[in-house]
Amino acid sequence: MGTLLFVAAVLIEVALAAFCWRTRSYQRRMVSSTRVAAAAGFALLAGLGVIEWSLRYWSLAALLLMLAGMGAFRLLRQREETRAFTAGRIVRRAVGMTVLIFVFTLPAIIFPQYETLAVTGEYQVGTASYTYVDTNRVETYTDTGEHRKLNVGFWYPENASGKYPLVVFSHGGISRRNSNESLYRELASHGYVVASIDHTYHALSTTDQDGHTVRIDMGYMKDLQAEDAKSAKQQSYEYYQTWMKIRTGDISFVIDHLLAEAKDPQPDPVYQRIDPAKIGVMGHSTGGSAALAMGRVRDDVDAVIALESPFMYDIVGVENGQFVFTDEEYGVPVLNVYSDSAWSHLAEWPQYARNHELLSGTSAAAFNVHIRGVGHFTLTDLALSSPALTRVLNGFGAKADTDYCLRTINKVSVAFFDAYLKGAGPFTAGGTY
Repeated sequence: MGTLLFVAAVLIEVALAAFCWRTRSYQRRMVSSTRVAAAAGFALLAGLGVIEWSLRYWSLAALLLMLAGMGAFRLLRQREETRAFTAGRIVRRAVGMTVLIFVFTLPAIIFPQYETLAVTGEYQVGTASYTYVDTNRVETYTDTGEHRKLNVGFWYPENASGKYPLVVFSHGGISRRNSNESLYRELASHGYVVASIDHTYHALSTTDQDGHTVRIDMGYMKDLQAEDAKSAKQQSYEYYQTWMKIRTGDISFVIDHLLAEAKDPQPDPVYQRIDPAKIGVMGHSTGGSAALAMGRVRDDVDAVIALESPFMYDIVGVENGQFVFTDEEYGVPVLNVYSDSAWSHLAEWPQYARNHELLSGTSAAAFNVHIRGVGHFTLTDLALSSPALTRVLNGFGAKADTDYCLRTINKVSVAFFDAYLKGAGPFTAGGTY
């Protein structure tokens, strides 16, 4: 919709410029009337629901309102044109307005309107969000001595009774808890309680129940940009240790808190639906690495899904310029999902050495899925909310349809958790899609 609005605005500016050129006049009354009409048209589209009003349109709406106000003022003044006509002025006005409209429409172009994927399960999806404080940990990203605070979003089967497996999600290195909402909704519709964590100071931003917002830590951002597993393994190892300690601490705290809530009789629809005996963990990128770590950290995690993530936690040191991985067998059923971004590099990227081993390993509970024609960020809902930004971050345009990619992730994730959290039979959905 943002692109369509921009194109429409450009066509209007071209038409106005052409008419002014032809009549050898600035046509102030027509231009002013057009500005007022454009703002009214935008308001009408928003009122009819054609434009889904959101933050993406704020800047454009402000521009149109300002131009309409100026146009209305000029119409009321009814001032005659006195300046001599010049073609150069018309061209400059048209170009200037085009650039201005592009800048103010850019948020709607980068983040266009989109439809969420329809769920395929039998349950309606309810949502909730809570803020938890871990009184056993002091926040390391501040020097105030405050305890670490986490905001957690929930997606759960709403029109249901009974207990359902708990799935905890950890977002990517620079993301937010709603990064894979289409996946959460799909799981919830099939009878899972999904808890997605905003890792405070690792999330782009997170807002607690009191309305207080915390932005991503710039030091953490610099570390992410500086990390280079090929040329600086010792530094990368130290980063991994820091990130995994924070992330696994967050996930363990949330799981423990939810298990305690689930054991106490209470009316809360989220907690009362959690089955404490069935726990899955999953995540994307750095969050997937944290999910993989939970298979080592906790004995009550029954299944793990990692969306293109290295086994960071399994790296226990650096010797002779190479990562040293733990030799302990990974004993939890695991599903690794890859895009084209990493699939062909698993043998050469040192942090993915353990992943490469699992491709040809003999473990009966280690599975791999490769979704062909997509990139790292296409494995998240960013591919829906911002195709342009996804293309830039991936470094290439996806050859496969975004809906196909996300639906494939949904399908294999439900099948995997059904097999290992619900005992629905063997998982056979591995391979290339």
